[in-house]
Amino acid sequence: MTDLTTTADAPLATSTVKVLLYSDDRNVRETVRMAVGSTVSGATIEWTETATHDGTIIAVDANRYDLLILDGEAAKSGGMGLCRQIKHEIYDAPKMLLLVGRPGDAWLATWSEADAAVSHPLDPEAVREAVAETLAA
Repeated sequence: MTDLTTTADAPLATSTVKVLLYSDDRNVRETVRMAVGSTVSGATIEWTETATHDGTIIAVDANRYDLLILDGEAAKSGGMGLCRQIKHEIYDAPKMLLLVGRPGDAWLATWSEADAAVSHPLDPEAVREAVAETLAA
């Protein structure tokens, strides 16, 4: 979501993007948040974190997010199935970035209908770049 205010000199862009980050592992959530930071492509990030399948569904039902980052390696309910569920159940679903176990699992991101994927171990530069590219698409 971007608000543009035009002045006589030039447009002034101010924006906030809402990102939901799902992982049952707080270390993964912290790694992603630290990699991405508080801004991306000039926009301030408003983070929401969830650690359970049900908590994620409740948050997505109650709020409009610009991006969901889902951990495909989460225990009990991985981000791959959650991604596919949201794509099929939520009209105009937000963009989704899937964290997969290894580069060879990228095909699962396709099955999940994710917009992008990054593999573990999480490279901070790759995560930040994937977030920026997914939001820009």
